[in-house]
Amino acid sequence: GLGNHGLRGTRHSVGMAVLDRLARQLAVAEGWRADRRCCADVALAAARGLDLLLLKPRRLMNLNGLSIASAAEIYNLRPEDIYLVHDDLDKALGQVAIKLGGSARGHNGVRSCISALHSNEMTRLRVGIGRP
Repeated sequence: GLGNHGLRGTRHSVGMAVLDRLARQLAVAEGWRADRRCCADVALAAARGLDLLLLKPRRLMNLNGLSIASAAEIYNLRPEDIYLVHDDLDKALGQVAIKLGGSARGHNGVRSCISALHSNEMTRLRVGIGRP
């Protein structure tokens, strides 16, 4: 869940809010813990036979990729195993879309992830926040 750790509750940090909601639905909301190895809050969950690692970086958006790449190494994840949840200015508030790979489309958090992972193969859940 991409965002700015110190700016929770803002539209720009909607990726983190989505993961908070998902953690509640998966009954792991009390399981968030700080993982210093990847500078992020993490929670482990299971859904439909899959083990999930929910991750909210404790860095500014432009550096989120460093946390994602560290977690990928620690938890043995490939870029194609990773789903980035992030805000999208070009979508109306609340509208969502899934994008498979491709460019960052100007999003600094996604750009950071692509750079740190040396790949653009992550799936993205783009959550519309509209333009101010």
